[in-house]
Amino acid sequence: MTTSFKFDLHTHNELCGHATGTIEDYVQAAVKNGLNVIGISDHTPYFHSEEDHPFPRITMARSGFSNYIEEVLRLKEKYANQIEVLLGIESDFFPELNHVYKQYLEKEPFDYIIGSVHFVDEVSIFKRGRWEGLTSAEKVTTKENYYRLIEQSARCGTFQILGHIDAMKGYYPEFSTIEVDAIDHTLRVIGESDLVIEINTSGKTKDSGGWYPADDILERALFHNVGVTFGSDAHIPERVGDEFDEVKRRLKEIGFTEWNYFVNKQKQAIHL
Repeated sequence: MTTSFKFDLHTHNELCGHATGTIEDYVQAAVKNGLNVIGISDHTPYFHSEEDHPFPRITMARSGFSNYIEEVLRLKEKYANQIEVLLGIESDFFPELNHVYKQYLEKEPFDYIIGSVHFVDEVSIFKRGRWEGLTSAEKVTTKENYYRLIEQSARCGTFQILGHIDAMKGYYPEFSTIEVDAIDHTLRVIGESDLVIEINTSGKTKDSGGWYPADDILERALFHNVGVTFGSDAHIPERVGDEFDEVKRRLKEIGFTEWNYFVNKQKQAIHL
């Protein structure tokens, strides 16, 4: 496998209500941008809700789940001679509800499942005002709770990839300066669980800028033998593969020698 092999495992589409473009638009963008592999990974429905579509601008409807899978599989066949299309999905992680999500996700032929923590203490990690008025101690507790959830997601057995593991800095850049021991503990668990974390280039669309996670976390991830993958987290087709070459170069500088994608939940290692 050549060193020019390009892939992107984190893309969304119009089904989640906060991205633009059809699934096929993202596949076509990947072909145009010279990718070898494109993973489609829109947000899971809220499987734990009695409503079909309680938050139309956050996730797909439960009634649209099977259509999503069928469409990705159709495109996998249609574009087989141009690009490898992978069936992925990004799942919220709620520890007390993981068994509900698992029931739905394990039935389907996913190549990989990205597990992402989007809520801490029942508040969105991207809620701008959530840090206002907190004491230093409360900020530490919040960050520790975030990484405790990520650790639980690593242990739960549902995921192959853990998504954007410092995304809580998105609308609160000072998050990165809150000192906690939990990050190293969580990275050690991720490494022991043989999962990978993504380098997610969508941080550039938030106040924090940069990537998720930051370089210091990637250096610690390497120390703890945590594997890595690439995801643009594209919500518009034009961002497919965004900054792939820059991430690859930076990972090599940090000391990584390979990164990974998944087919049928089996890790495929690519030399950097």
